[in-house]
Amino acid sequence: MDKKELAEFLRRRRETLRPHDVGLVEGPRRRTRGLRREEVASLAGMSTDYYARLEQQRAPQPSVQMATALARALRLTLDERDHLFGLIGHNAPARFHRSEHVSPTLMRVLDRLDDSPALVLTDLADTLAMNPLAIALLGDQTLPHSQLRSSGGTPITGLARSAYYRWFMDPAERLVYPEEDHPHHGRAQAARLRVALTAGSDTPRAARILAELQEHSPEFVRLWELQEVAQRYDESKTIVHPELGRIDVDGQVLFTENRAQTLIVLTTRPGTESHSKLELLSVIGHQQLTT
Repeated sequence: MDKKELAEFLRRRRETLRPHDVGLVEGPRRRTRGLRREEVASLAGMSTDYYARLEQQRAPQPSVQMATALARALRLTLDERDHLFGLIGHNAPARFHRSEHVSPTLMRVLDRLDDSPALVLTDLADTLAMNPLAIALLGDQTLPHSQLRSSGGTPITGLARSAYYRWFMDPAERLVYPEEDHPHHGRAQAARLRVALTAGSDTPRAARILAELQEHSPEFVRLWELQEVAQRYDESKTIVHPELGRIDVDGQVLFTENRAQTLIVLTTRPGTESHSKLELLSVIGHQQLTT
C-alpha cells in the first residue's frame, strides 16, 4: 500500500468534485474547494475519521469492499478505479465480468434523480446503487453493505445477490409485488436469466444460478422449459409498499454500452393516487408511517 500516493490521489479527486456532481446541494456559504471529507465518507459508507486518516497517511489498508466504495463515492472512471486499487495494494476487478463498480455515466444520472425512484442493476439483477426514494419504496438492496436480509435471517451473499435467484428461493422477495402478478414476474425472471446465461457479463455465475434453481425450484423448471427470452425491463408494474399499499409505476431504462449494467427509473402518472403516494414517500423517506 502506497500511503503517500493514495493520500494525494484521494485528496485531488475529492477536490475536483462539486456537490452537484454527486447529488448534494451546494450551500451559499460553502468555502471548501470540492467535496468535504465528511461528504466523501458518507458517500462511501465509512466514518469521517477513517477517511481523514487515509488522507493523512495514517490509516490501515482498506478492504476490497472499502476500495470499491471509495471508487464509487469519488465517481472514478475504470482507469482511475484500477489505479486506486493498485495504490491500496489490491488487484483491480475484471472490467467486463460482474463488478460492483457502477458505470460513471449511470452514476451521474442517478445522482441527479431526486424526484423518482432509480436504481442500477447488473445483468444478473444484482442491485449496485439506489437513490433515497428507491430505498424508501423498495427497501435497501444495495451491495455489498446491504441491510437487506433473506427470510432465513442471514445477510444476502453469493448467488442470492441475484434477484433471479431470490425470486424462486426466497418467498420474501415476492412481497413487493401483488400476488396476482407473481406468475408474470416469474416468467420475466426466467427469461432474463436465459439472456444472462448466453450473452451476459458473468456467464459462469449465471450457470451456477441456473443449476441451483433447476435442482431446488420446480416452478423455475416449469418456466425454464418455456424457452422464453427477454432482456427489457417491464414498462409498467405495481409495487406494494408496506405502509402505503399499491403504487403503480412506469419503468424507463438506460443501459451501459455492453449492457452489463442498467439504470432503471420508476415514475408515476401525475394526478393519480400512485403519484400522490410517491410524493408522500419522498417527504417521509423510509420512516415508518405507523408505530
